Amino acid sequence: MPTVVVMDVSLSMTRPVSQEGSEELQRKHLAVHGLTMLLEHMAANYRLEFTSLVAFSSLWELLVPFTRDYNTLQEALSNLEDYDKTCIESALNGVSNVVQQEWGSSCPCQVVLVTDGSLGIGKGSLRHSLQTLKQRADDKKFPLPFPFPTKMFIMCVANAEELQTTDAMDNLEELLRLSGGEGQIFTMDGPLCLKSVQAMFGRLIEQAYSPFHAVLRCGNLSSDVQVFPRPEPVVVDDEVDPMPRVVNTDLEIVGFIEIGDISSPPVTSRHLVLPIAVNKEVDDVGTGAAEEPEEEVSASQMAGKSPNFCVLLHGSLKVEGMVALVQLGPDWYGMLYSQADSKKKSNLMVSLFEPGPEPLPWLGKVSQLGPISEAMENPYGEDDSKSPFPVQPQIKRSYAQNVTVWIKASGLQTDVQKILRNARKLPEKTQTFYKELNRLRKAALAFGFRELLKGVGDLLERECTLLPDSAHPDAAFQLSHAAKQLKLASAGDSQYAAFDQNIAPMHTDFSS
Repeated sequence: MPTVVVMDVSLSMTRPVSQEGSEELQRKHLAVHGLTMLLEHMAANYRLEFTSLVAFSSLWELLVPFTRDYNTLQEALSNLEDYDKTCIESALNGVSNVVQQEWGSSCPCQVVLVTDGSLGIGKGSLRHSLQTLKQRADDKKFPLPFPFPTKMFIMCVANAEELQTTDAMDNLEELLRLSGGEGQIFTMDGPLCLKSVQAMFGRLIEQAYSPFHAVLRCGNLSSDVQVFPRPEPVVVDDEVDPMPRVVNTDLEIVGFIEIGDISSPPVTSRHLVLPIAVNKEVDDVGTGAAEEPEEEVSASQMAGKSPNFCVLLHGSLKVEGMVALVQLGPDWYGMLYSQADSKKKSNLMVSLFEPGPEPLPWLGKVSQLGPISEAMENPYGEDDSKSPFPVQPQIKRSYAQNVTVWIKASGLQTDVQKILRNARKLPEKTQTFYKELNRLRKAALAFGFRELLKGVGDLLERECTLLPDSAHPDAAFQLSHAAKQLKLASAGDSQYAAFDQNIAPMHTDFSS
């Protein structure tokens, strides 16, 4: 998940902060100190994270495009210049352009906006931007929400008391809401000093940039790994009392399966798996695309120095064309596989399935899968000419059932008109009339749409009064009978509103 650091270099950031020592510090110095701390943490724990640096005042400037070279980012931070007034809208437009040009609109991105809480003055200020949201032409819309998934973290080089003396905090909260609500506003606790800014960026690191360490196990083999980026908690919507599901720190491989059998399954997220023992980009069967060749470590070198199960697993999956099913938590699974970055580089990846015992219907329940050796005969055949998948359900489902669905009003209108057409052709169409009537009745009861039954009953009574003198007398009896039964069902009487009950034709005898 790439990160854009957006640094406020307006004149308000040059305001001095009171220090007990002789050295005079500005708010900009505190911000640079906090960002340096963040970049050093990412260099040690998030080496594969792409980060860019954008500076802004009334205009914005891309100082460092997306890179993994954290020395370049820190050097750019140390050479920041001071400019004019604050214009956060300009900075957000810059972020939108930079991210879309590099990653498009589908890649999620984290934005770290560092400012002193000053909203700017007059036109172009955040206050003015938010007040004119609904008065803009289509070509001058406010850049939030971004066209790509975003988490925005606003780092204020100011304490909460200072921001609450004006409407700054309210405007920043509205800014966060417009971005989608994913993220947080951080303020400094206590006096403005190096210790406070370290504590503030420490909270950011803990929330958004803390590495996810886990142990990958397969039988008696295990390896310490880092999953990158950190898996987010998943909430299952169909649970009665949904609770966030988090990935366990013990990842247990439960079996292996051919890539062709698992195909391209639906997943919630994809992550890189890095062996902690090395935690560097490696080539060939390594775990990431390398940007600094002088720091690469090949898989053979890693295995020669210290045997690593993660490297063995990656190489095996790549050569055999298989994936490993891994248990992430109770009734929650994922798959480990090798993904090629280029002709020479590939990554060990883990994809997370939807929580549940049967995330891929064609495999059946994961807990019921077993080794081929335990099967009475080879499920793939002696020459691999067949496959046990997809698993056939015990009950054969029929897709030819005539299920009534009303998505649009026109569909309901068509069904009612069909009943009325058959009503005008009674008694010749008696069977068809009652078949269509019962179909509509069942659908209305299933949807709780009892008003429809009363309405169709009224229509049938009206049709009865409009029958011509030449009409068969049985038509009037059948229409009155059907209308009465529908109105009784619409009243909710259990005797007449049973779902499985059908309205039978009224028995008449006009033979004499």
